[in-house]
Amino acid sequence: MRNLITDVPGVLVGNAQDRRVASGVTVAVFERSVAAGVITLGGAPGSRAVTLLEPEMGALVDAIVLSGGSIYGLDAAGGVTAVLRAQGKGAQFGGIAVPVAAQAILFDLRNGGEKDWLAGPEARQPPYWDLGRDAALAASEAFELGSVGAGLGATTATLKGGLGSASAHTRQGFCVGALVAVNAVGAATFGTEGHFWAAPYEQAGEFGGRGWPMRFPPEALALAMKGQSLPATATTIGMVATDAQLTKAECKRLAIMANDGLSKALRPVHAPNDGDTVFAAATGSAGPGGDPPVLAELGTVAADCLARAVARGVYEATALPYKDAVPDWKTRFGGARA
Repeated sequence: MRNLITDVPGVLVGNAQDRRVASGVTVAVFERSVAAGVITLGGAPGSRAVTLLEPEMGALVDAIVLSGGSIYGLDAAGGVTAVLRAQGKGAQFGGIAVPVAAQAILFDLRNGGEKDWLAGPEARQPPYWDLGRDAALAASEAFELGSVGAGLGATTATLKGGLGSASAHTRQGFCVGALVAVNAVGAATFGTEGHFWAAPYEQAGEFGGRGWPMRFPPEALALAMKGQSLPATATTIGMVATDAQLTKAECKRLAIMANDGLSKALRPVHAPNDGDTVFAAATGSAGPGGDPPVLAELGTVAADCLARAVARGVYEATALPYKDAVPDWKTRFGGARA
C-alpha cells in the first residue's frame, strides 16, 4: 500500500505543472473504461462532460481530470483526450476512438503566477491543453503530493493548499482511494498548533500525527474564510475510486457519501464560491460491491479517505514564492521539511 489512490488496481495518476504560471493539472487514467458518478455541492463549479456520468447515461469514463486555471483550465481535458486516443482508449464509433475525460476545475488565477493569456486585448492560448497532455503521459502508480499538479496553485483560507491522496480497505477487502486538490474557501486547520479538522481519521501520522488538543478551544469555531476583502478564489475538487464492481447509480451514491469527507476536513464547505465537486469511479476488479450494507461501508471509508487526503494535501504543500503568499503548514507549525 502506497497510501495513494493508485492502490486501487487499474488507476494511474499523473501530474504536470507550470511553476511560472503557478498552476497545473492532475489526471487519473483508468486502464480500461469504468463506471463513474459525480456530485457537486458547492455554489460555483466548473466542469466538463459531467452529464455523461449521470446514471441514466450510457457512457463509461477513461479519465478524470482535476485542473487549475478556472474556466481556462477546461482545455486540459482536450490534451488528456488526445493522449487517450493515441493509447487506443475509449469507445469505438465507426473505427474512431472516442475516449471520455470528465473534468472539474478550481480557481487559482489570483495566486501571483504569471497568467499571460489574461493580459492585453489579443487572444492568447492558455497552457492547460499542453499540461493535460503532459499529465496524462506521466500517469503511473507513484506520484507526488503537495504543491504539484492541480494542487500547485491551490490555497486555503489560512495555509497553502495542495494535492492530497489516501487509501484504505473495507472489511470486505475492497480497496478505496481518494485524490483531491485542496483550494478551499475555508480552513483545514484550527488553533495555534495547526491541528487538522481531519485529525480523528489520520492513519500512521500521515499528516503530522498531531491529533486534536486535549481541550478544544472555543475560538476554533470562529470562521476563517477567503474573500473578506477580495472576491474568494476557491473550489476543492477531487475523486474517489474503488475496485468494487458498481453500477453508475451506485457510483453516484458513492460520490454523494464521499463528498461529505470534505465537511470532515474543511470549515466551511459547500459555500457560494466553492465548487466542491467529487467524482467516484469503480474499476470492478474485486467483485460486486453494490449490496446496500457493503456500499454504505464503501461510502463511509471513501469519505474518511477524502478527509485524510485533504489534510495530506495541505500538510505536504510548499508555499508559493510570491509576496503575501499564504504560508505552508510545515513552515508555520514546525514540521520537518526535506
